[in-house]
Amino acid sequence: MQTTAITHASGSPTSNVDLTALKQKQQVSWSSGDYAFIGTTLQIVGEQLCEALDVRAGQRVLDVAAGNGNVSLAAARRGCEVTSTDYVLHLLERGRQRAVAEGLDIAFREADAEALPFADASFDVVVSTFGVMFTPDQDKAAAELVRVCAPRGKIGLANWTPTGFIGQVFKTIGKHLPPPAVKSPALWGTRERIAELFERDIAHLTTTARSFIFRYRSPAHWLHVFKTYYGPVLKAFAALDVNAQTSLENDLIALIARFNRSGDESMVVPSDYLEIVVTRA
Repeated sequence: MQTTAITHASGSPTSNVDLTALKQKQQVSWSSGDYAFIGTTLQIVGEQLCEALDVRAGQRVLDVAAGNGNVSLAAARRGCEVTSTDYVLHLLERGRQRAVAEGLDIAFREADAEALPFADASFDVVVSTFGVMFTPDQDKAAAELVRVCAPRGKIGLANWTPTGFIGQVFKTIGKHLPPPAVKSPALWGTRERIAELFERDIAHLTTTARSFIFRYRSPAHWLHVFKTYYGPVLKAFAALDVNAQTSLENDLIALIARFNRSGDESMVVPSDYLEIVVTRA
């Protein structure tokens, strides 16, 4: 899974940003936590995306920025020939462990979403859930998804929206730590940006607004989990002094209160995401 801080939805890149250095910083950030602990809770998103794509047994499926393999597993359960990729090796290993436990045949390979090590038109379906949206060079990443997808094949994505809970989490962090001057990852959660990224290669585009529900024992429990396992949040807190950490923590708890619909001490927070199915021209 690739990640960087989210800027405002209108954010645009500046010419002096070193994207290579930013990507290296991302890898360090992501490796500092254990996304797999959180990623497994998102499995339903991978299952839903495979259904939206109407994947068929025997299809060649590539999962890009796969994390611990939610869509990879979902596609393999449906009889597809799956290749799962990420640039964080320990997340690939976690995905491999899950595949072994279920007796699923999945190929795992280290890969950068902006430079996929596969020939043109190698896959019938290319997918990513909350992964490729965080690449620093959005146009390059989108071009790679198209390049490795066969003509009339499908590209399926699940991306957090700017106004949903996770989009607002990163916006909140951005108030305490200036984000890098690159286009906002949250733009991938808008139909307009998706149409722009794939405009020359779309035969058909379907977008569906969906929500994932974060369910935790309490807001404090969610905060503990994300500070411990979610690399970007962990690193954000580590970069602040004690007083600033307390301020960020208070802002995140207030944000949860805005979204929480549990009605009790637990946390039941919907987070909007955009489900995208692109049929290649």
